[in-house]
Amino acid sequence: MNDKKNINIYDIAKISGVSTATVSRVMNNSPKVTEKTKAKVMAAIEQCGYTPNIFAQGLGLNSMHTIGILVPSIADLYMSNAVAHIEDILHNAGYDCILHCSGYSAKQKETHIQLLLNKKIDALILVGSTYAGSEDTTHNTDYIKQAAKRVPVFIINGLVNGDNIYCTASNDYQAAYDVTSALIRDGREQILFLTDSKSYSANQKKNGYLDALRNEGKTLDESKIIHTVNSVYTVKDMLTENEQLSFDSIFATDDAMAIGAIKYAISKNLHMPNDLAIVGYNNSTLCVCSEPELSSVDNKIEQVCQDTCNRLIEILQGNTDIPNQSIINCSLIQRGTTNFE
Repeated sequence: MNDKKNINIYDIAKISGVSTATVSRVMNNSPKVTEKTKAKVMAAIEQCGYTPNIFAQGLGLNSMHTIGILVPSIADLYMSNAVAHIEDILHNAGYDCILHCSGYSAKQKETHIQLLLNKKIDALILVGSTYAGSEDTTHNTDYIKQAAKRVPVFIINGLVNGDNIYCTASNDYQAAYDVTSALIRDGREQILFLTDSKSYSANQKKNGYLDALRNEGKTLDESKIIHTVNSVYTVKDMLTENEQLSFDSIFATDDAMAIGAIKYAISKNLHMPNDLAIVGYNNSTLCVCSEPELSSVDNKIEQVCQDTCNRLIEILQGNTDIPNQSIINCSLIQRGTTNFE
């Protein structure tokens, strides 16, 4: 048997054959636990020779009061913004945070999740839809389901089904659908779609764009869907060099790409939004750093992070009546690159 100082809620759950949430309910004297199940958990605790103290109750045995946060890259504006919100909320709630940057490969993700789990974290937050898989890779999400057998796993902006996995995502499909429909109603016939990823979130945006075209009776032109590096000058140069490409509007899945489109328009003496309408995504600080200022989809990242942290805290306190998925609606913030009615 492990030394009692190293026993935690996951060890007790394994020994007693119940979930970590059930152990938490027993520690909190929840009436939702049957006497038979409570007896099994208490027997496991006694077997380990551990007596929980007051501080540990509600957060599990020997809780470290620590949350693991994993992002592919902190250099990304969306990721850094999300981490800032998460840390602020959790620190105010009395939790410490351990941040790892995994990169984008499947092996790196799995390695960094294991490193965080080895630190005896109480829960794991995965920031970004890259963890929910991609359309162009065989990489699956089994590694997340394995991690969820040890701690509650929370995914920001990606949906993965599984026990002890909780997801909060922006409604990227509907936002992209609404923006594309608005561009069409504005008289735009050739809408360029710029994306830098094939992640879960990027696919939701692309599907919204495609469905809006279909439902508005527009013919899909595959040349209008362009995968490019998420870089201001890469996009500007790509549009400049691609002279055969015809378009009257641009919908980019990140603000940096949309800013590149603005720079292209300026270099060509195109008036925005009359000659060229441009919409970005994420409503980042970049939107007000250009002239004209950029219209962009506000994906409500602060609300997504608040929702994630609220549910995390509830679960660690023993509340199991928490939905596994939560979808947050987005909104378009109009500035100088569109003039929708």
